[in-house]
Amino acid sequence: MVVKLLGGIGLFLTGMVLLTDGLKAFSGDALRRALLQFTGTPFKAFTSGTLLTLLVQSSAATTITLIGFVSAGLLSFPQAVGVVMGASLGTTGTGWLISLLGLKVSLGLYTMPLIGIGALMKLLARGRVRALGMALSGFGIMFVGIDFMQQGMQTLSEHFSLRAMDMDGLGIRLATMLIGMVVTVMMQSSTAVVAMTLTALSTGTVSFEQGAVLVIGAAIGTTMTGVLAAIGGSVLAKRTALAHVLFNLSTGLLALLLLPAFMAALGWAQHYLGLQPGAVSLVAFHTLFIGVGVCLFLPFAAPFAHLIERLLPSRPDTLVNLLDESQLQVPEVALDTTHKALERISREMFDLLASAAQCPLRDDGQALVLEEHKIKKLKQALRQVRDFFARIPVDEESAYLMPRRLDQMHAIDHLVRLQSRLKLPEQLCDIGVNPQATEGAAIARQVLEEARRAVEDPAVAHAEAEAMAGQTARLLELRQQVRLAVLRESAGGHRDSFDAMKVMDVMRWLERVAYHSWRVCHSLSGGTTPEPEQADLD
Repeated sequence: MVVKLLGGIGLFLTGMVLLTDGLKAFSGDALRRALLQFTGTPFKAFTSGTLLTLLVQSSAATTITLIGFVSAGLLSFPQAVGVVMGASLGTTGTGWLISLLGLKVSLGLYTMPLIGIGALMKLLARGRVRALGMALSGFGIMFVGIDFMQQGMQTLSEHFSLRAMDMDGLGIRLATMLIGMVVTVMMQSSTAVVAMTLTALSTGTVSFEQGAVLVIGAAIGTTMTGVLAAIGGSVLAKRTALAHVLFNLSTGLLALLLLPAFMAALGWAQHYLGLQPGAVSLVAFHTLFIGVGVCLFLPFAAPFAHLIERLLPSRPDTLVNLLDESQLQVPEVALDTTHKALERISREMFDLLASAAQCPLRDDGQALVLEEHKIKKLKQALRQVRDFFARIPVDEESAYLMPRRLDQMHAIDHLVRLQSRLKLPEQLCDIGVNPQATEGAAIARQVLEEARRAVEDPAVAHAEAEAMAGQTARLLELRQQVRLAVLRESAGGHRDSFDAMKVMDVMRWLERVAYHSWRVCHSLSGGTTPEPEQADLD
């Protein structure tokens, strides 16, 4: 009995994981785009959350993905509230599948071919077909697990049954609900707990009322997955997790308090609408109380979101405040976030370098020195982005993201090299003595201004990058001309050799700043082209 029961639970959980991961990988970027596109209003966000959860068969997966989207700034928090409600309703879909098919027909035997076909697809196929094979195997394993759970529960019901336990009184109901919550937190899957409850009900191990209270506990316990994902995350991630907790907790407690009314409504539906008693009625109860919660909360999604925003106020904005650990579970979102963080760092760096290229003098006549605290902030932010980028998962299912990864690698490389240019060369403010150096400074300032515009407005990024390419080439030519001229002057005794070296350092600084700024903009605008051949790439 124990072996079959535990094995059935394990097989069901394994099947759920394979099914969810396979469907997510098979859909690729489509689910992400759909979720982002159809969330304009609370009702659209609710519909998107419901359909997405039905597709991936996991409210936890939807919530974790949602936390990543919100923390990356791809979805507003009020939109996320609607998606959270939809995820809670969508998770009841698996229960309907189990109650209508899994418990009435021994599908474990009939799904065996699916497991074999799926395994072969996973081993032999490529690309998304492999992911589809994993999903098929997971689907089959789920029902094999249900068969084993039924066998284990059937034996258990012969020796032990909770049906005789009196459920009158709020205390015993709260205790039963707590059991459902704890088991859900341990399994990290409310669907598995619902499947166990449905199996126990079908074998007579628990009564209908006990099963209903366990399902309420499972609905509340599933929010802990989102809470764990939000720990240490951004404020937006914590807000999303809190919204999920408050919605499911309020809906669950309301269902517990109104349990007699729900039972009466189900009895009426069984008598007049032909609703099947047992497992089907229990899933109907699950859908009904979540639906009631949606009807109560969805019209007030905006005020609900504002309440949570007051409970968890925003932190001061930083260059890398969008980075969140939860995004690492969705590589597309993680790359979107690093892209935004790199744009912010680039703007700050371009502003600093542009002020240096203006070559002003301080009031005491000394050369400009960049503010040390700003340099330190940029270095720390760039290091955090590099560390975060290095932890973004790389696998065959996300191979289509490789061009974006390559672009960001180029951008990070050039930003690191630009960072070294924050130490200004001597005589930067004395370049007026050389007309060609003056022209070089003007070109560098223009490149930095265009680079600033390019990272602010993606619509003009490609055009600005093309313009910067020509200006950078002109600046390289000027640098070579100045270098040759000052070397000749130094060799002829018309210029001090140390002064000649300083002039060349200034021209090298200007040309390198312009070059790396151009390449940063080119990479962030999605231009996956090889680096141009130059003798000096530092």
